[in-house]
Amino acid sequence: MTAVFWIVKILTTGMGETTSDYLARTLGPIPAVGSAGLLLAAALFAQARTRRYVPVVYWAAVVMVSVFGTMAADVAHVALGVPYAVSAAAFALVLALVFVLWRRTEGTLAVETVAGGRREVFYWCAVMATFALGTAVGDLTAATLGWGYLPSGLLFAALITVPAMAHRLSGLSPVLTFWWAYVLTRPLGACFADWAGVSHGRGGLDLGTGPVSLVLAVVIVAAVAWLTVAERRALRASA
Repeated sequence: MTAVFWIVKILTTGMGETTSDYLARTLGPIPAVGSAGLLLAAALFAQARTRRYVPVVYWAAVVMVSVFGTMAADVAHVALGVPYAVSAAAFALVLALVFVLWRRTEGTLAVETVAGGRREVFYWCAVMATFALGTAVGDLTAATLGWGYLPSGLLFAALITVPAMAHRLSGLSPVLTFWWAYVLTRPLGACFADWAGVSHGRGGLDLGTGPVSLVLAVVIVAAVAWLTVAERRALRASA
């Protein structure tokens, strides 16, 4: 289940990237942001109403955070003209502030302790910040620095192994390595999704952001269905 969690997390980051781009072009930036904001609010409300981990509800919220977080970073760059380097630094500061407040208020950043209340608010604020930060970092390497989507994706694929190895070999804090890897999933998934969706002229496969989003959505639904079955079996076994 741990491996599936990380796979689904990476898939949601890719879906958020291509879905955001598709909606912005299809609906227009303002209607796209407004619609995504409403769906995000609904998903987070449903998540707040649950008192335990429900895969369908949780991952629906993650997907909407991914879409909206992508839009937040893109709006800052496209509409406001903020360079990705600046927005990446700003989102990093926001994430650091969330972690500091969360740690001082609750005493821990461990996700297994999140079960409603203030901790859940801190958790979703951190998740939103990681998506916005990851979007800015991914676009910074792929576009601003000119490395391209595929090379950037391979870079982040290599980097995401660092926290895993650090935890396994040196016993580095699981909380630190979890959030370290969590941040890296965003540019990792987004770069590969962009590579699949964008035109040949931009260094991609030109499959289209709509089709890529649809394929990722189908795979995510299948994986969440598996997680739902596994969760139910675990609950029956512990009863």
